[in-house]
Amino acid sequence: MNLTISGHHLEVTPALREYVRTKLDRITRHFDQVVDVNVLLLVENLKEKSRRQKAEITLHVKGRDIFVEQSHEDLYAAIDQLVDKLDRQVCRHKDRIRDYQHEPVRRQAADLM
Repeated sequence: MNLTISGHHLEVTPALREYVRTKLDRITRHFDQVVDVNVLLLVENLKEKSRRQKAEITLHVKGRDIFVEQSHEDLYAAIDQLVDKLDRQVCRHKDRIRDYQHEPVRRQAADLM
């Protein structure tokens, strides 16, 4: 998994980088076929104070890109909410993949007997 963490109007500290990395471990625990992850942390000066800190993530898995964004007044809270959203979308994607796969022919024939 390639992980890219960048900041816009914000310096990404090692503590912030480690916090994002530990939160993304939850995603890879549920779905291990992640190819690439791009995280963008930014501060928007023109927004109201309650939605000033923003976190965006683009997760590239085989056959699909998943994009999630979240704003909050605290960047750590925005990351927490972002990972919750991303976890729901990854689990839903994993269920869709599992629904498309069929049982092998041998197993279907054994069930009929």
